[in-house]
Amino acid sequence: MKKIFSAVLAAMLTVSLAACGSKTPTTPTTTGTTAAPTEKTIEFTLSTPDPDTSSVTVAANEFAKKVLEKSNGSIKIKVYPNGSLYGADPSAAVKQLGSGALDMLVLSTSLYANFEKKFNAISIPYLFDDTRQFTDYLNSDTGKELLGSIDSMGITGLGYWTRSFRQITNAVRPITVPADLAGVKLRVPNNPLWVNFFKEAGAIPTPMAFGEVYNALQLKTIDGQENPVDVPVSAKFYEVQKYISVTNHMADGWIVGVNTKKYGELSDAQKKVLEDVTMEMQGWKVDYDSKQDQTAIDTLVSKGMALNKITAEQQQQFVDVSKKLYPTFKELVGDEAFFNKTLEFVGKK
Repeated sequence: MKKIFSAVLAAMLTVSLAACGSKTPTTPTTTGTTAAPTEKTIEFTLSTPDPDTSSVTVAANEFAKKVLEKSNGSIKIKVYPNGSLYGADPSAAVKQLGSGALDMLVLSTSLYANFEKKFNAISIPYLFDDTRQFTDYLNSDTGKELLGSIDSMGITGLGYWTRSFRQITNAVRPITVPADLAGVKLRVPNNPLWVNFFKEAGAIPTPMAFGEVYNALQLKTIDGQENPVDVPVSAKFYEVQKYISVTNHMADGWIVGVNTKKYGELSDAQKKVLEDVTMEMQGWKVDYDSKQDQTAIDTLVSKGMALNKITAEQQQQFVDVSKKLYPTFKELVGDEAFFNKTLEFVGKK
C-alpha cells in the first residue's frame, strides 16, 4: 500500500503531459533583509479563504511569524481564516482589499480572473507539465506582468504562492477518462474556464460558493467537486464523498495582496521585508505542500475514500478536451498576445 501511495504522490507532483520528472522549484533567494529596530510599528490584518488547518492558512501564519521577526517587530500581522472578514465572498474580498476595508488578502488567481481576465491563463487545463514549470512561469516576466495588472485596483501584489494541482472527488464513480464524468454534477468555481472545460468533458458543471459545497454534497444537490487534495481533508468532504481521482487537471496560484495605500505607510526597508518574505514563503509552501499532499491522501483513504490515479493514456483524453477549447480559452483570457506568450513559455504553442 505504501508503494501505491508513493506512486500517487509522484504523479501529483509531476503532471505527466511530457512525462518529465518534477523537480523542486527554484525561487530567487532573499538576503534576509531586516528592518531597522527604530521603525514605527504597523499592524495588518491578513485574510485567507480556508480553515486554520488548510495549507494556505498555515502558510499565512508562518508568513506573519517571519515578517514579525525580520521587521524587528515593526510589522505585526494577524491572520483571519475562513473568509471571516469578508463574509466568505471572494469578489467582495477583492473590492474590500482595493478600498482599504481589508489590509492584506491571500486569494487564488482564478478568483482574480473575475476582475482581470488574463488570470485565466494560469488555469488552462493541463497547461503546466509540473510544479517547477508552473513556479518558473509565476516568477517570469510574463507572471510579473500579470501580477502588475492588479495595481489599478488599489492592490499591490507582493508575489505568488503555488497551490498543488487540482483533483476530483465525487460520490458516483472513479474518474479515469472524460466519459466517466457523464452526468456528474460537479461543483466548480464561478469561472467560465472551469464551466467550459468540464461541460466539454461531459460533466454538469455547477458554479457555487465554496462555503456552500459541504451541504450541497451532503444533500446530493451536487455529486462532486474539484480542488487541491488538502481541501477535501480540511473541509471534511470525506464524510460525503466516496472517490478521489488524481487527475492533476489544473493549476491555480495564490496572490499575496496588500492594500496599496496601507502599503505606502511602510518604509522602504519594511516594504522589502514583506516582498522578501513573500518570495521566501513561495519555496516554503512548495515543500510543505509536497509533504502534506501525501498526508492528505493517507487521510482520505483512512476515512474510507477509494483512490485512483489516471494513466498517461487516460490523461491524454483530458488533454485533448483542453486543446479543443484553446480558441475559447483565448477569448476568456481576453488578450491574444498574452495568451500566446503563455503558450510559448510552456512550449505548447
